[in-house]
Amino acid sequence: MPDNHHHHHNEGCGHESHDHDHDSGDLGPNDNLFPHIDRPHVVALNAVGPGASVIKPWHARMNEQVYLESDADEQLIIRVPFTGSVKLRSLLLKAGPGDQTPQKIALFANEPSLDFDDVSDKSPAQEFEVAVGREVGEYAVRATKFTNVTSVTLFIPSNQGADTTRVYYIGFLGQWTQRKSNPVITVYEAQANIADHDKVQGTEGAFSTPHT
Repeated sequence: MPDNHHHHHNEGCGHESHDHDHDSGDLGPNDNLFPHIDRPHVVALNAVGPGASVIKPWHARMNEQVYLESDADEQLIIRVPFTGSVKLRSLLLKAGPGDQTPQKIALFANEPSLDFDDVSDKSPAQEFEVAVGREVGEYAVRATKFTNVTSVTLFIPSNQGADTTRVYYIGFLGQWTQRKSNPVITVYEAQANIADHDKVQGTEGAFSTPHT
C-alpha cells in the first residue's frame, strides 16, 4: 500500500505550478472527470430523485443537502456515461451516514444498460469495500480494466444494515480523450462502404469509353 502513495506524490509534482494559476483552491485534482460526465444521461435505478444529483463539482463534494437515496430496498444502480473515452484512475465516493453507507460497490465498465435483472449474471470489473465515514473516499481502480471507458456503472448490493442506502457524491479521476471513431461513426462507415461498392459497379461502364 505505501508504495502506491509514493507513486502519487511523484505524479503530483508537476501539478504544483498548475495550482498557483487558480487561486480558488477548490478546483480540486486537475484530472477530475466532472466536466466530461454526460450528466443529463446519468441514470439511477431504485432511487429517489435523479441520478445526476450526486454527480457534483469538486467544490460541492462535501455538501450533504443533496443526495441520492435508494427506494424499495438498500440496492442502487447508478449508470454514468462520459462524453468521450476515459482512462479511469479512481472512483471518489461520499456516502452514508452510518448504516446507510454501502457495504461494497461493484464497478462495471462499458455496461451502459445494466439493470437489476442482469447485474447478478455479470462479473464487475472491480469491487470495493466501503468504509463508513463523513469524508470523500478515493478508490483506486485497476488501470487495465478501465483504460477505454465510455461509461461506468456502480452497483451497490447492500449497505451496513439500514433500510435504504444514501450516496452524497460520486466523482472520477482520470484522463479523458475525445471520442474518435466509435461507436456511432463505425456504423456509418460500414454503410458508406456498401454504397461505394454499388457506385463502383454501377459506373464502371460509363468510364470504360475514353473521353478524349
